[in-house]
Amino acid sequence: MGKNRQHRFEMLSWAVRLENRSLWSENADQGNTVYGESLRKFSGIEYRRWDPSRSKLGAAIMRTRRDRSYLLPDPGSTVLYLGAGHGTSISHLHDHICGARNDLGGRIVAVDLAPRCLRDLTHLASLRPGLVPVLGDARKHNAWGVLLPRKVKWLFQDVAQSGQVEIFINACRRFLQINGIGLLSLKAASERWTGEGEDVLFEKVAEQLSETGFIVEESIKLTGYEDNHVLFVARRVE
Repeated sequence: MGKNRQHRFEMLSWAVRLENRSLWSENADQGNTVYGESLRKFSGIEYRRWDPSRSKLGAAIMRTRRDRSYLLPDPGSTVLYLGAGHGTSISHLHDHICGARNDLGGRIVAVDLAPRCLRDLTHLASLRPGLVPVLGDARKHNAWGVLLPRKVKWLFQDVAQSGQVEIFINACRRFLQINGIGLLSLKAASERWTGEGEDVLFEKVAEQLSETGFIVEESIKLTGYEDNHVLFVARRVE
């Protein structure tokens, strides 16, 4: 039994590994951690534990009922991340999209409104080529949109501003390709609602996305990792 348990793993991408019930990404900055996460070697390769309780993307990967790899962008691609925070999720995305020394040629445009977050992101970018930190408002595309001259196939949003759904829709219209995947992390308390209950709110958000050019492929409840949160997986179709 012990031997079977040891080998119960799944590669979600070249760099992202699910080992039993733990998520790991191959460390693009060997020997170093970003937020105090565990390091471990599998077959002689160093991985960092991707803590889903500190990463809504990681939580969604663990909670999805679909193919987990569907939530990840293509390695070597350019992506937009709105609400980058201190770089926890972004560091694991970098492992997957860019690899060590950005050998894959990927690019992560990471936008956040908080100067303290930008300081952390700037430090992270000095160690991880391909990460582009931006101090900016997710609503004000003209201030930083020049960094994305072409539309992307993958966009993630986790902003702590009211009107998150409108911000997401507008950003996708500007930056996301048709058939591209947009991931919206939504906290119930951050939205204006009438008290009918969280489930009603999340259903209305799904309806709003469906009415504005998206197919909502999944609504992932992050309960247990991030309570009162749902991550919407939306494919842009118009």
